[in-house]
Formats: sequence, C-alpha cells, structure tokens
Amino acid sequence: MPIQTADAATTRVHLRTVTFAHPHAVELNDRVQREYAERYGDDGDVTFLEPSMFEPPRGLYLMAYDEHGTPLATGGWRAMDENGEGYADGDAELKRMYVTPEARGLGLARRILAELETDARAAGRVRMVLETGTKQPEAIALYTSSGYTPAPAKFGHYRFHDESLCYTKAL
Repeated sequence: MPIQTADAATTRVHLRTVTFAHPHAVELNDRVQREYAERYGDDGDVTFLEPSMFEPPRGLYLMAYDEHGTPLATGGWRAMDENGEGYADGDAELKRMYVTPEARGLGLARRILAELETDARAAGRVRMVLETGTKQPEAIALYTSSGYTPAPAKFGHYRFHDESLCYTKAL
C-alpha cells in the first residue's frame, strides 16, 4: 500500500513500506554497497543489519517506485538505545539512504527522510542519528539542510574511523 503519491518532475513516484529482505531492498542495498566501495576503496558498509531491525514499531524500511514499479530509492530507520557504540536511549538510526543515479535530483531522499522522521517520532523515538562519510558530499548536504548537526560524539560501527561523520536531529 503506498504511503504517499506525488509527481516528481515528469515521473510519478510513490513510497511503499517493504521489508529489508524484500528483493528490491536487497537490489538497492547491493547498489549502494558498490558505490561505497568505489568511493572508499573497501568492501562497503559492514554494519550488522538484519531485516527484523526495520520492523514496526522499532523501525521502518521504505522504497520509492516509479509508475512502472522500478525501485528508485530506499531508506530506513531502526531503534537504538544506549549501548557500547555510543547510542542513547530513544535514538532512531537512519540506514541505507540511497537514490539510484537515474533518479537523483527528484527530491526522493528528502521525501524518504521526512517520512522516516515522522514515523520514528510516532514510534516514540526522540532523536534521529546517522553516520555518513567524508566522501559523500550529497548526503552531508541533504542532512545539514534538513536540520541535522554534527554529533558531540561519534557512534556506531565506524565511530573510530577518520572518514566517519555522525549527525543528529531532535525529533
């Protein structure tokens, strides 16, 4: 069932809730992993993720599709609480935000981000957190223009890496 429908440029796009194990989610995850590997020269993001982490009410995974059912973008959040990786109680962590190259510039990442923030807030989460990298200027621009600020302390799997950047936003 579509969450939202809108025209983006000349392409009609809708957002749909899927599981992290959905074939289209796996396909776009593979694509973003290849992009990470190209940008950073490694194996991509090795953060441990499993489908159950994105199941409501402790998470959500979204896909953007065009009118032909082609997957164009993805993103999810998962509940995180205080642990040894620097998270705080009430955190919602953004994961796997990605827009295919052919769909960039349509505002899909911003739409997905807004929907994920709304859902996390409704689930009782108080802060959205994310980790990105220095070689992802598009992501940094999206997050800072959406009200995210640098985290006072890094968190997550890459918290000790120099290329890691962590951001937060109160929900």
